Amino acid sequence: MPDIGATLREARMRARIDVSELEAETKIRAKYLRALENEEWDLLPGSTYVKSFLRTYAEALDLDAKLLVDEYKLRHEPLNEVELQPINAAAPGRNRRRTGPIIPRSVVIGLIFALLLVALYVLGAGSEKNPSADSTGTQTTAPEEDSGSPPPAARRPPAATRPPAAPRVRLRIVATDQVYVCLKDGSETLVDGKTLQAGDRTATFRARRFRLTLGNAGVRLFINGRARALRPSSDTIGLAITKRNGRQPLSKAARPYCK
Repeated sequence: MPDIGATLREARMRARIDVSELEAETKIRAKYLRALENEEWDLLPGSTYVKSFLRTYAEALDLDAKLLVDEYKLRHEPLNEVELQPINAAAPGRNRRRTGPIIPRSVVIGLIFALLLVALYVLGAGSEKNPSADSTGTQTTAPEEDSGSPPPAARRPPAATRPPAAPRVRLRIVATDQVYVCLKDGSETLVDGKTLQAGDRTATFRARRFRLTLGNAGVRLFINGRARALRPSSDTIGLAITKRNGRQPLSKAARPYCK
């Protein structure tokens, strides 16, 4: 596997994301992000912080966070005292002379059997003193259930399970030409009918579903850190963007409207 730092740096450069943008998104100081890319582990607070920062940084770049953390543990995390012991080392105290008395196994089995008899006797005596079990054999009848009372909890139908929430998707828009942008997350307006010039870019938004209206195809969409270009078009474009389905075209009636 390539070096951890090189993997992070190449993924960031491939997505054309600046360290300052990742600092704002991950809440990790830029000097620590650069230390991860340069594998300068001594500049980081400690092994626990390294693994936490590495996991957050990898997820922001859509990399396999577990694979990178495992690679760091294998290459750079010191072994604990148990792992440093040789496999064939004798267990401590194995060769020491036994000084205490040895109790025969038959005696131990006999003691366990005697304890079981005592326990059975105590249980039997307790049941004889229980007034609910009369020697005449009469049984107490259970009271009749109230017809107006609710059914027992065990008979109620199981509650409907809540469906899992849809995964969130990250979106950032970079204009490659003059373009009109209207972006909404559900009922909330994120970009309110703004005209971007070439080189302008929006903030990175997170939502379960975006609805987007573009005046033309002069944009580059960064979806979860990956650049996506649109087919050349001078007509208005409507898109729905989710993590599961990616980009889906929207009809004119379903497109978001901004003032």
